[in-house]
Amino acid sequence: MTQRIARLRIELEAIEPCIFRVIDVPISTNLRSLHELIQTVMPWEDYHLYEFTVGDRSYGEPDPEDAVWGRKVYQAKSLRLGMLIDRGVDEFLYIYDFGDDWRHRVLIEYVVDAEPDVDYPVFVGGERRAPPEDVGGPSGFMDFAEAISKRSHPQHKDMVRWYGGPFHPTDFGADEIASRVRELALRRKVSYDAFQRSRGMRDN
Repeated sequence: MTQRIARLRIELEAIEPCIFRVIDVPISTNLRSLHELIQTVMPWEDYHLYEFTVGDRSYGEPDPEDAVWGRKVYQAKSLRLGMLIDRGVDEFLYIYDFGDDWRHRVLIEYVVDAEPDVDYPVFVGGERRAPPEDVGGPSGFMDFAEAISKRSHPQHKDMVRWYGGPFHPTDFGADEIASRVRELALRRKVSYDAFQRSRGMRDN
């Protein structure tokens, strides 16, 4: 059976100009793996909790404390993109860092057959650098971006020192992101091949 691939567009909400990434992902990918991929392409540093919202359900890493707050969180690894596509879902939400509350709109643009001899996922493109970790959410990022871009700003030196250097909003490191995604695809391929070999040994 030919592998099917979904093209996803991931947009960071509440920030203009739009920060987005485009990736091609097997529809067999579960939401936990998609979390890892989004962390790679933005890129974030995976310091904080995350959650997907699909309709009225939340998917992430369930915690006993969820019940205290009257919440039900389902296992992210239990839901695959193909299951969402079969239900007619073409858009959902990914939230990273409940303090800064980075909300990503994930759009399923279309589904096609995989290209032969291509290891997926694949980074397709995007625009603009993602905010630094712990910058204070969208409003904090806008303040940061203004201060670090203007030498005359009273907080300019503090922001440069905090960030560790200049911040280039249009240079998001596309080549480095593409390289990281290729490494991720290779690791997943090696893991899958090892799984297939072990299954073959058991069958024999």
